[in-house]
Amino acid sequence: MKTTKVLIADDHEVVRDGLKNILLSLGNISIVGEAANGEEAVSAYSSIKPDVVIMDISMPGMNGIEATRIIKENDPNAKILILTMHDNQEYLNQIIRSGAKGFVLKNTDKEELLEAVKAVAAGENFFSKDISKLIIDNYIRSAKDSEKNEGFKEVPLTKREIEILKLIASGYSNQEIANILYISYNTVDTHRKNIMHKLSIKNTAGLVRYAIEKGLISLN
Repeated sequence: MKTTKVLIADDHEVVRDGLKNILLSLGNISIVGEAANGEEAVSAYSSIKPDVVIMDISMPGMNGIEATRIIKENDPNAKILILTMHDNQEYLNQIIRSGAKGFVLKNTDKEELLEAVKAVAAGENFFSKDISKLIIDNYIRSAKDSEKNEGFKEVPLTKREIEILKLIASGYSNQEIANILYISYNTVDTHRKNIMHKLSIKNTAGLVRYAIEKGLISLN
């Protein structure tokens, strides 16, 4: 199995050490660099070219969002996972615009963090459950403010695809869906990709919006 090279950017050494201990427990992750601020993160990325960057937002000097934006400008294929204590809509909007692939809160558990790194390394978007709720709330507000509804492709989904789509839109990770449905992680991932391909949707936020429009999930 290919080793995933990770760069950790956080201004607290204790946090970086904790992340290293968690990530190294996975076995196929290598910590190739550390940064204590945004400038160091940009410089380290340029010289190391890691597979995944775990980026804090609040750092002295250049913050994590600006560092993410610069890294993505220099390398559009960069895979950056934001790990922060901030969970408000303003930060979510900035993070999405910066080009980050994922957003996980610092109070997440070990399993979700490892799942997030694995997903981002594979080129997927990953948002923790609390962040998925913010995405839903943001869509609801946008839908109410918009008079034009472009709609989605009318494409039939299988019973299993609808089942998995509902769980994705409810904020469950691939591994959690696999556990709930008693199927493998790879099977869930294949279904997710097939759903996105069928509906011409490119990210999790789009899947959430589709599920809301089609009445597949409850907003209460």
